[in-house]
Amino acid sequence: MTDLLTTKELQTILHVDRTTIYRMAESGRLPAIKVGGQWRFPRQQIDGWLRQGAGSPAPQPALEAMFDGAAAEIFPLECVQLIQDSFADALGVMILLTDLEGQPITRPSNPCGLFSAAETSPVARQRCLDLWVRIASEPSMAPRFVESHLGLLCARGLIRVGSEIKAMLVVGGIAPQQWPPSDQQIDHIAADLELTPDLMREHIEQVHRLDPQGQARVLPFVQRIADIFAHIAQERLDLAGRLQRIAVISRL
Repeated sequence: MTDLLTTKELQTILHVDRTTIYRMAESGRLPAIKVGGQWRFPRQQIDGWLRQGAGSPAPQPALEAMFDGAAAEIFPLECVQLIQDSFADALGVMILLTDLEGQPITRPSNPCGLFSAAETSPVARQRCLDLWVRIASEPSMAPRFVESHLGLLCARGLIRVGSEIKAMLVVGGIAPQQWPPSDQQIDHIAADLELTPDLMREHIEQVHRLDPQGQARVLPFVQRIADIFAHIAQERLDLAGRLQRIAVISRL
């Protein structure tokens, strides 16, 4: 192993661009020598420089704070909302992101009329949160359809960022094959959610309808879309880490 690091090797250690390294070498802020017109960096001096000045090539406190804070903070919400809206329209379902406590991160995309009407009841809203908490804690990693408090179908995909599951994607508003419910069932659901039966009947057909083939087509997309949002969140955190390292180096 050579005692002199190349610029590319130092980039791997510091996670900054070549221009930043050259600028710091030329200004004397970085241990460096020129060999044949090329910058080289004494390994032992770089190690000491990192211990004394930069502390670590990958400082973490700010990133850990983002992981430990509200799940919404790890997403570029405007961008995520636009992508979510597009997927919901393309698949013909409702989609939103929630944290693991069931609290919404994004606005529901393509919500069905029955869901929107039910949300006028505080009891129904709480049942919705309770449902999302329950499906977030399911041991199975694979999405599956479950019945909601309204009798509609929903499924969730888990969003892993780093080594932790930080949020989930919920797909719902889908009518089961036996729909609409009977008058007796509607009355029971309305009473349970503190909604008027007339409100339920007014919106009972305003649901997303997928035949069995459509449901089978949508279900694999639930985790795939969740993985896209996980990738976006990870990229955002990685960028924050690179900017943090540059800020640390620039202060030296």
